[in-house]
Amino acid sequence: MRPSPFPDLQRRRLLGWGLGVAGLAAAGAAAPHLAAFAADAVDFIRGPKVPDVPFTQVSDHVYVIYAADGFPTESNQGMMSNITAVKTAKGVVILDSGASVQIGEMVIRQLPQVSDKPVIAVFNSHYHGDHWLGNDAFVAAFGDELPIYAMAHTREMIRGYTGTEWQQAMLKWTNQSTAGTRVIAPNRDVKHGDLFDFGDVTLRAHHYGTAHTPSDVCIEVVQDRITHVGDVLMDRRIANMDDGSYPGSLHYMDKLEQNIPASNWLPGHGHAGREVMAWQRELFTAIWEHAQKAAQDMAGPDAAIAAAKADPRVASKAKETAGWDNNIGKYISLAYLEAEQKV
Repeated sequence: MRPSPFPDLQRRRLLGWGLGVAGLAAAGAAAPHLAAFAADAVDFIRGPKVPDVPFTQVSDHVYVIYAADGFPTESNQGMMSNITAVKTAKGVVILDSGASVQIGEMVIRQLPQVSDKPVIAVFNSHYHGDHWLGNDAFVAAFGDELPIYAMAHTREMIRGYTGTEWQQAMLKWTNQSTAGTRVIAPNRDVKHGDLFDFGDVTLRAHHYGTAHTPSDVCIEVVQDRITHVGDVLMDRRIANMDDGSYPGSLHYMDKLEQNIPASNWLPGHGHAGREVMAWQRELFTAIWEHAQKAAQDMAGPDAAIAAAKADPRVASKAKETAGWDNNIGKYISLAYLEAEQKV
């Protein structure tokens, strides 16, 4: 990648004129004579480097770059979700690649802490962009044929409008800090029960229906008794349930505990621990109970919100949970709407 000839201010002005990378790429597709210009613009228009964050080792083979923030901003440059590396005899496997090409490049700079072997596979837990937009960096570094695994539905969502929507949303939320990130969709399907043998490490895929999204995949690192759960579980953070299901999430938790007894849970947001599931199960159970009752009584979402927020199982989590005040009402409302559909 050649250095950009545009100073930072000029880069931001150019993007402000509506010449975002995705728009240029679309123009190139519609008018082939613009393709070369669009390709050059991807080189020129590029967000700044993301500051290095070292890996933390959480088990024999698993290392995590923890994201300090749970929401994308200009100051964190979209560094809002964890990136996990699994060290194996055959090479490094990445579980969720981050929210931008810049974040992916930062992860690659940290890889010598983990292994001197190359990245040989990437898994995307679901189609929300903070978990896969970093694919771009890994394909650029390790080749277009690098296996990137996801559920088939996740792959199709990323290939479709959802992929571009997340790319553009991340640009907006970070004030263009993620500029230059390409939409790189998974190129391999994974389904429940699939096993991946990487020599000294075996990965097993788990999927139990709609939870955070309809196509969440959790990856069990068998030898380490630790499971990467993406956003099915979160550590002291309000989950985005716009695409999800409360009873589906509770069912998913039941199945994970049943099929991976005594596993440690590694979420996409927050820190790993056995208590992660217990925390979220209590919160979701309380919200769902109050949503069901309000729906059965035809009391409306405000009644569900008031009752759930007064429940100690919910109220006790307010002070320790990122984004609580701005999001808890919305997510109880979503539970009410789901309950209403089941009455």
